[in-house]
Amino acid sequence: MPETDTQKTETTGFRFPSAFTILFGLIIVVAVLTWIIPAGQYQRVASEALGKDVPVAGSYALTNANPQGVFDVILAPIAGFYDPVAYTANAIDVSLFVLIIGGFIGVVTASGAIDAGIARAMLRLKGRETWMIPFLMALFALGGTTYGMAEETLAFYMLLIPVMIAAKFDALTAVAVILLGAGIGVLGSTINAFSTVIASDAAGVTFAGGLPLRLGILAICWGVTVAFVMRYAARVRADPSVSLVFGKKAANEAHFLKDMPAAGAAFTGLHKIVLALFALTFAVMIWGVSVGGWWMAEMSGLFLIAAVLIGIVARLGEVRLIEAFVNGARDLLGVALIIGLARGIVVVMDAGHITDTILHAAELGVAGLSRTVFILVVYWIEVGMSFFVPSTSGLAVLSMPILAPVADFAGVKRELVVTAFATASGIVNLVTPTSAVVMGGLAIGRVPYERWLRFLWPLLVALGLIIMAGLALGVLIGGTP
Repeated sequence: MPETDTQKTETTGFRFPSAFTILFGLIIVVAVLTWIIPAGQYQRVASEALGKDVPVAGSYALTNANPQGVFDVILAPIAGFYDPVAYTANAIDVSLFVLIIGGFIGVVTASGAIDAGIARAMLRLKGRETWMIPFLMALFALGGTTYGMAEETLAFYMLLIPVMIAAKFDALTAVAVILLGAGIGVLGSTINAFSTVIASDAAGVTFAGGLPLRLGILAICWGVTVAFVMRYAARVRADPSVSLVFGKKAANEAHFLKDMPAAGAAFTGLHKIVLALFALTFAVMIWGVSVGGWWMAEMSGLFLIAAVLIGIVARLGEVRLIEAFVNGARDLLGVALIIGLARGIVVVMDAGHITDTILHAAELGVAGLSRTVFILVVYWIEVGMSFFVPSTSGLAVLSMPILAPVADFAGVKRELVVTAFATASGIVNLVTPTSAVVMGGLAIGRVPYERWLRFLWPLLVALGLIIMAGLALGVLIGGTP
């Protein structure tokens, strides 16, 4: 079959750098900045409420410079795996979770249950496939707004991508449903303990303050995002050549649908049992994270034992079970490496003592502004900071103790500063290359980063305008502290 023009652009002419190259380049850029930006630090005090040390407003002082050299750049990806960056889990924990997820999916796939289930679902959904999108995005947004669903979404890509491809959409649609669904929920965090709750505690206010505004922003942004994804999906279904990953269409179908049974193939009782165990595993994971206080170690253990149990039920045998698990983990090895590389950027910045200097410049920059301008500037400051600190909880602890007290002098309620933080962090974490969730999801979906940017930029503009309008409205109707 002759090669299409789109396919040719995948292999000839200019080639956009891979995620690995982009991230390592950012490590070098940040290392160079440690030679240019003055080193400084805030004094920090222990916060019993947060269980972390928080910076003290007005305590910034210059400190001894620690510029990062060539050796530090080389070690940054390694340190990124085990250094507890930005108050989040070590990247090695997340990477191991991803590898075990890959093994789990490999075992379930080897049973034939996933592919048989997808074939049966496509038969029953015939003509109504597009309506999967708002339903699934509502579920992911619910997870994002309530408990900050982020790393947990990595478990869903290998399940949803084959479904979307079989429905005549593309891999980018599946990535958008998961990443944007959960991401919009985090952007409009309502009771998210890792975003608004921590930020509110650090700002000295109750997290219920500003809740109506955040609910409004969440509802509007979710509606706009769902319409955006559904429009793209419908266009791809009508004309596959408009897909931004059309050049990978054949390769993706071969990769994600390689074991898809023929139409009318049997969907056996054993398949149903395996899929029931599969769904139960995810249900237990969601319960464990939201209620049981689980994190990466517990989730990894869950998927490991679930893989063994499904292998036994499916009668794979020891050799085939282990082979399926190892092959599945191998498929996600690149994702695991990307996670550590992304964390290496923050390792270099913190080691060079420039994080607090950037925050101090922001503190000085908002002094003396009018109320509306102040909150919009705070929003953009948080946008900028989010690129360097992709963790919502880490950025909350870092920035809220500084910017919230400044709001008192500007005549703006601290609750609105919390909302500005949550929305800024949320919108950046839809696109930032320093986020393991973004880069990991794109790597699993085999979506090049520049294609994601090309797809997303109109939505980012729309969401930014909605958020800024909401913050300005919050100033007008919220009154003064």
